[in-house]
Amino acid sequence: MDASTFIDYYENLEISPNADAETIDRIFRYLAERYHPGNRDTGDHMRYRDIVRAHETLSDPSRRAQYDIQHKNNSDYRLKLAEEASDPENIEHDVDIQEKLLAILYAKRRRNIENPGMGNLDLERLSGCPREHLEFHLWYLKEKGWIGRLENGMIAITADGVDYANAESQRESTIKLLTT
Repeated sequence: MDASTFIDYYENLEISPNADAETIDRIFRYLAERYHPGNRDTGDHMRYRDIVRAHETLSDPSRRAQYDIQHKNNSDYRLKLAEEASDPENIEHDVDIQEKLLAILYAKRRRNIENPGMGNLDLERLSGCPREHLEFHLWYLKEKGWIGRLENGMIAITADGVDYANAESQRESTIKLLTT
C-alpha cells in the first residue's frame, strides 16, 4: 500500500497507536453507536464503515502487527514530507529547474522555429533533473501555459512562456545592475 492510499486506522478511531485492546474496543463501541447509519442524529454510513474496518484490523493481534509495520512506514513518509515542505531551499531549487527548462525550450524555439520541440529524455538530460522530478515541473509549466505539447508529442515553449522568460531575464538584469 503506498502512502497516498494509506488509511490511518488509529486516526479513524481517534486513538494512539499505543492503545491497548480494551481501549480499542471501548472507543469502537462509542464511535460505532455514534455513527451507526440507524442513528438519525449523528449517523454517517461512510464514517461507520471506516470505523468497522479499523476495528476489524486493530482488534486482531496478527493483523494489527502487520498493519503497524505499514503505519510506521507511512509515519516515516509523512515526516519526510513535512521536512521537505519546511525546507525553503527545495522551492528555490524547483524555481531554478523550471527557469532552466524554460531557457532550454526558449533557445530551442529561437534556433529552430519550424521544429521547436524537445522530448522528455532530452529535457531530462539537459536540465539534470531526473524523470520522476521532471514530470512535476513539466506539469507546472504546462498548467501556467508556458509550455505545451506539439502535434508530434514534443514539448515546446509557448508565446506566454517566452514573455515570462523575457520578463525574468529583464528582472535579473535589473537586480544585477542594482547590486553592482
